[in-house]
Amino acid sequence: MNNPSLVILAAGMGSRYGGLKQIDTVGNNGESIIDFSIYDAIEAGFKKVYLIIRQEHEKAFREALVDQVRKFVEVEFIYQDMHDLPKGFSAPTDRIKPWGTTHALWACRKQVKEAFMICNADDYYGKEAFKVMFEFLTHHANDKHFSMVGYKLLNTLSDSGTVTRGVCEVSNHKLTGIVEIKKIKKEDSKAVYTLDETKWLSLDDQALVSMNFWGFTPAIFAIAEKQFINFLNRELSLKPLVCEHVIPTMISETLNDHLFDIQVLSSHSVWFGVTYQEDKPYVISQFEKYKSDKLYPYDLWK
Repeated sequence: MNNPSLVILAAGMGSRYGGLKQIDTVGNNGESIIDFSIYDAIEAGFKKVYLIIRQEHEKAFREALVDQVRKFVEVEFIYQDMHDLPKGFSAPTDRIKPWGTTHALWACRKQVKEAFMICNADDYYGKEAFKVMFEFLTHHANDKHFSMVGYKLLNTLSDSGTVTRGVCEVSNHKLTGIVEIKKIKKEDSKAVYTLDETKWLSLDDQALVSMNFWGFTPAIFAIAEKQFINFLNRELSLKPLVCEHVIPTMISETLNDHLFDIQVLSSHSVWFGVTYQEDKPYVISQFEKYKSDKLYPYDLWK
């Protein structure tokens, strides 16, 4: 699989953050996290970027990001359309919330024809993560052999509130299971979660979690469609305005079918992101330090 591409999930609403966090400024030269991710991807060898966005946000993305980046890498928009659903389904007229990252992945089916990695716009993954993923996609990926980069749970928690994480089970560097756990927080430097807002249960804070850093081929689209249809049949009538389906759940639902395996790639990269507005000062300080340490130039796109 030659010439893999980077796909970035950038169509979320940022409800907890309170705005379009995908292009919110965190760098001291006007950069967003997505700028640094694309910069790292180009360094790793990626030559094409697909941005999954809501169509009404295209102008904002062009002005804040794409006009600068296109001098260095090919960029193509993919629209995650609320009404783009499998045959036989229609979106409720008053639904606002996107259908989740499985639907965003499926939205790529008409445009992405090569091996690709997919990741979040508002997460910083580190340079090494892009390098190991590019190497995997270029030399090892096939329609039955996919990959992910995992991060230690404790290193992915926010000091500002609870988060949802896909907690992974790994054996011999292969993903054997993944469970989406909601309402995880850091408490006394440990990871805890709750099911009912009253009792907090402990989690292995060294467990690997998915931060939506996956490597696929286009074979994943048929798998995503099948699981998304199952989800719609199961959930649409129960929670028509808020139900959503995410990639870790899709992977969990299909691992035991042995349609593919997931190689868990080793990386020492540090993750951080902006789940809440309160996370932003830390992110800003980290990018200032990285520039001071010459990890990045002052002007990424000069």
